[in-house]
Amino acid sequence: MALIGTLAEAVAELVHDGDVVALEGFTHLIPVAAGHEVIRQGRRDLTLVRMTPDIVYDQLIGAGCARKLVFSWGGNPGVGSLHRFRDAVENGWPAPLELEEHSHAGMANRYVAGASGLPFAVLRGYTGTDLPGVTATIKPITCPFTGERLTAVPAVNPDVSVVHAQRADRAGNVQLWGLLGVQKEAVLAAKRSLVTVEEVVDELAPVPGAIVLPSWAVTRVAEVPGGAHPSYAQGYSERDNDYYAAWDAISRDRDRFGEWLAGITEGVTS
Repeated sequence: MALIGTLAEAVAELVHDGDVVALEGFTHLIPVAAGHEVIRQGRRDLTLVRMTPDIVYDQLIGAGCARKLVFSWGGNPGVGSLHRFRDAVENGWPAPLELEEHSHAGMANRYVAGASGLPFAVLRGYTGTDLPGVTATIKPITCPFTGERLTAVPAVNPDVSVVHAQRADRAGNVQLWGLLGVQKEAVLAAKRSLVTVEEVVDELAPVPGAIVLPSWAVTRVAEVPGGAHPSYAQGYSERDNDYYAAWDAISRDRDRFGEWLAGITEGVTS
């Protein structure tokens, strides 16, 4: 049964320096509050994994938490670039950032392989691209049945996966619905997992299209209302578009970012 506690306790227990950490969520249910807690606790040398790193990864990179980024697309959705990410890659500030770039399909298949207990995934998606030339974890493979030339990518098995969901019951079963990404696969692929939720309830009422992560698959649950802000949690909150727009100006300037970071480390998240 997943243990229910505070976000600070969960991050302290589950996220360690040098870990491979995946904070997953697609458009909504992004575990932003958990990312801020990782920053507050000063974790370092993390390998950050995510299909679509957006502003919370920009913040983690700018705070000096990351050594490496394993990703597909990256950007401030609807706005533009991730400027702390760019600064780390182009100028090594605040620390150099190693990159491992894949396609969306490649990352999704890597999570599925990890969740399935398989060593790698096979797909056609890299044919005709230059990614195999710059990413060592993309390898050609020949189908033993047809002779077709395909591509293999290794499974992703994070040390810890973090996701946000709408609710959990008191036994630690987690329910989420709406636009989903690879949250289920990320949790099942990980050695440890943390789910932040909008609320803890006595019983999970059925919701059309909802999935349930059983308590045996979840290490820790933390009740964090608004924990996906500025992304949204369907049925609980709306996307804060102004925050994404404001982040562009904050992240462009090291001094302004430093002011934002000081606020986060003091527990101010607005």
